[in-house]
Amino acid sequence: MKIGFFTDTYFPQVSGVATSIYTLKNELEKLGHIVYIFTTTDPHANEKTEKRIIRLPSVPFISFKDRRVMVRGMVETYRIARKLDLNIIHTHTEFGVGMLGRMIAQRLKIPIVHTWHTNYEEYLHYIAKGKLLRPVHVKLLARLLLDKVDGIVCPSQLVLEMLYDYGFKMPMRVISTGIDIHRFICPEITAEDEQRLRHTLDIQDSDIMLLALSRLSYEKNIHVLISGMSKILAKYPNTHLVIVGDGPARIDLEKQTYTLEISDYVHFTGMIDNKEVAYYYHAADYFISASNSETQGLTYAESLASGLQSIVYGNAYLEELLDDEMFGCLYYKQDVFADTLVNYMEKNITINEESLNKKLYEISSEHFGLSMVDFYLDTLVHYSRKRMARQKKLAFVDIKKKLPKLKKISRNKSKMNS
Repeated sequence: MKIGFFTDTYFPQVSGVATSIYTLKNELEKLGHIVYIFTTTDPHANEKTEKRIIRLPSVPFISFKDRRVMVRGMVETYRIARKLDLNIIHTHTEFGVGMLGRMIAQRLKIPIVHTWHTNYEEYLHYIAKGKLLRPVHVKLLARLLLDKVDGIVCPSQLVLEMLYDYGFKMPMRVISTGIDIHRFICPEITAEDEQRLRHTLDIQDSDIMLLALSRLSYEKNIHVLISGMSKILAKYPNTHLVIVGDGPARIDLEKQTYTLEISDYVHFTGMIDNKEVAYYYHAADYFISASNSETQGLTYAESLASGLQSIVYGNAYLEELLDDEMFGCLYYKQDVFADTLVNYMEKNITINEESLNKKLYEISSEHFGLSMVDFYLDTLVHYSRKRMARQKKLAFVDIKKKLPKLKKISRNKSKMNS
C-alpha cells in the first residue's frame, strides 16, 4: 500500500504524537508498505536528508511556540498527493494539515482514517487561558471535523469511550501505539552504567531513585509529585526525584522545590538525547506520573519494557497496561500519590519474567504495525462496499428519474407499432 500521513507535528519536534508516527512509519515500511509524511516546516529539520517527507510552509502556533501551523501550500500538496497515487490517507492531527488530508482524500476518492492522539479537554487553557472554549465545544468541533472519516484509531479504551460519548458512529478500533521494546530491554546497559548515571546526579547506589519523564507543562501535574516528596522523604530520607524533560512549567517547578526546601532531593535534567532515555529508566527504581491528560502515554510502556514498576495516576488505558500489581499500581486522587507510592514500596513486589515477556509483545511496535495494517485493509474493504452501495443507489435514483420519460417513449412506440 501507499499510505499518506498528514500531521501538524513531526520530528524534530518532541512529542508523543511525533514518536508514534515515526514508530508506525518504520513498522509499515518493514512490512513492505510505502509511507509519505505530509507535515509542517521546522527550522531544526534537515530537509536534505529526509526521505518521503513533504513539508508545508508554517509558522509557530500563538500559544504553543514549539508547535507549528500550516500557512499555505494546499494546491501543491494536492498535486503531489495525486501524483503519488496514494491508496489511503491517515491523519494524525485534527486541524491544519489534518484538515488538508481530509480534503485531499475526498478529492482523490480514497479512504481516510484518523488517530485521535490528544485529549483536547485537558489543553483548553492554552487558548485564551481557557476562557474561550469549553469541553462541549471540543465535542462539537470533533464531530464537525471528523464526521466524514472512514475509521478512527483509538490509542486506548479511554479514547474509544470518549468518542462514543461524542456520538461517533463510524468504525473505531483500539490500537495502542507500540514501542521498540529492544531499545528499552537493553542488555548492554550494565550495572556500572547505571551507577555512573546516578553519580552524575549525586545519587548513591543505596538511594531510591524516582523517575518522572515528560514535557514540563502544567497539565502533566508534576507539581503533585514534588508536593508528595516531603511525605516520601519522611518515610524514606534517601529518596531522590529525577525529572527528565523541559517545558513552560519548569521555572515554577524549580521554585516549588526551594519553597518546600527539598531542592537537594529533586533533580532537573532538562532535555536529554533520545538515546540516553533507556539509561534513566534502568538507573531508576520506580517510574511515577500524576498526569491525567494522557490518551495513552508512551513513557508508561517504555518504563514497563525497561522492567521498571510504575506508580501513576490511573485511567482506562493504564488499567489494561498495568493489569497486574507486579507491574505497578494506580491512584485516582492526586492527594494520595505519596501514600500510594510508600505503600507500594513497602510491599517489595518483583516482576515475573514470563508475564513481562507476554506483556512486551502486546506493547511492541511490531504488534502495533500489524494491527494498523489490519485496520487499513478493513477500511479499504468497507470504503469499497460503501462506494458500490452509493453507486447502486445513484443508479437507481437516476433510473427512477428517467422512468416517466422511458414509459412515454415506450407508449409512443406501442402506438406507432399498432
